[in-house]
Amino acid sequence: QVQLVESGGGLVQAGGSLRLSCAASGRYFSNYVMGWFRQAPGNEREFVATISWNNFMTTYADSVKGRFTISRDNAKNTVYLQMNNLKPEDTASYSCAAKLGSLGTNYKEYNYWGQGTQVTVSS
Repeated sequence: QVQLVESGGGLVQAGGSLRLSCAASGRYFSNYVMGWFRQAPGNEREFVATISWNNFMTTYADSVKGRFTISRDNAKNTVYLQMNNLKPEDTASYSCAAKLGSLGTNYKEYNYWGQGTQVTVSS
């Protein structure tokens, strides 16, 4: 039973930046993995980034490498997604998710989800 709350979405012009936050509540597990996924209308849910709670291992989708950075603050049970040089194709609803075990890029591996936060990038 984990509750996730995202914040930080909004409207930004191409080339701009946003930082998303995901605050987790409930029992903390040492091997929790956190992930960010996004979904645009008419598209399937897409993996963005993932990070482990017990170390600093990360994985990124090729489409966001070099532009997005996932990080964590274990003391606050919070993960972040820093998004730089945003492009119109980044427009989507971004959701935070949690799972046990190892890093995962498939949404079906994740057990808990936040409500999502909308990111809209204008050209």
